[in-house]
Amino acid sequence: MPALPRHRHLAALVALVLILILAACGQDSATTSADGPTTLRLGYFPNLTHATPVAGIEKGIYADKLGPDKLVLQTFNAGPAAVEALFAEGLDAAYLGPNPAINAFSKSNGEAVRIISGATSGGAFLVVKPTVGQPADLKGKKIASPQLGGTQDVALRVWLDEHGLKPDRPGGATVLPQENAQTLETFKAGDIDGAWVPEPWATRLVQEGGGTVLVDERTRWPDGRFVTTHLIVRTKFLRKHPATVKRLLEAQVAANDFVNADAAEAQRLANQGIERITGKKLSDAVLTEAWRNLTFTNDPIPSSLTKSARDAARVGLLKKVDLTGIYELSTLDEVLKAAGQQPVAAS
Repeated sequence: MPALPRHRHLAALVALVLILILAACGQDSATTSADGPTTLRLGYFPNLTHATPVAGIEKGIYADKLGPDKLVLQTFNAGPAAVEALFAEGLDAAYLGPNPAINAFSKSNGEAVRIISGATSGGAFLVVKPTVGQPADLKGKKIASPQLGGTQDVALRVWLDEHGLKPDRPGGATVLPQENAQTLETFKAGDIDGAWVPEPWATRLVQEGGGTVLVDERTRWPDGRFVTTHLIVRTKFLRKHPATVKRLLEAQVAANDFVNADAAEAQRLANQGIERITGKKLSDAVLTEAWRNLTFTNDPIPSSLTKSARDAARVGLLKKVDLTGIYELSTLDEVLKAAGQQPVAAS
């Protein structure tokens, strides 16, 4: 009978090991809980259409509101590149235009991202050479957009289609996706005849390139309201870190309150941020004029997103997509109510 105690001893050891493993799992779960601090990797553009994060980051609003979370920033020139970073889980949240967000939602079968707030409306224009007085004058001409499949790219292609100037068709115009800084140089050099771009690039094309505005995109939307920039988050991150996402939304709301309450200081800080990122700040004339063309709002204006999706499908850049589930605005509404502001609602 000497072996029996050893068996009992072995069984006791196994039980002890299991208890320790379960305890360790419990500890790990606690340290990675949804309410614990984490790293938030946030993407945005050095454009005035992203003035909410640009100025808010410079003022320290985001770092302050995120509190225990570590904020890691990354800047982009256009939405599709930011979407790639989200898909690769190199970003957790980003300020984007509508079409990149739609593409991300569509390509992931509605799984990858959620829109959690608006940020900016307006601020996009088709600027052309003074010799272009009407759409027909752009027949066979070259027109730039920030990036294939981006928000302004889709808007441009739809407008061209409406005026019988569809790219790659006889008598159509040619669309050249390129970085905004390059567009300014090619416009000055006469290599392109126009560009559909966001602020401050539209105003720079006018003031520095001698261009004229042929289309103010606000004229193409009910009441002039359409989403230019909104805040999206990876769905997995939202589910795992809801407390961090709420803190991010508190920063978003506080930053928009700031840019709307103190335009002069917000402009100064936005320009400071643009200079820090790009190495060159905007002239006061460009800054002041471009700012007038923007509306900073937490409302994501869902009806304009629906139309953007239809437009992208119309020009062959997106298959027809059901956007049900793309918005998660309940936390934003909580934050707005706490700030004494009216909640928004997806429609």
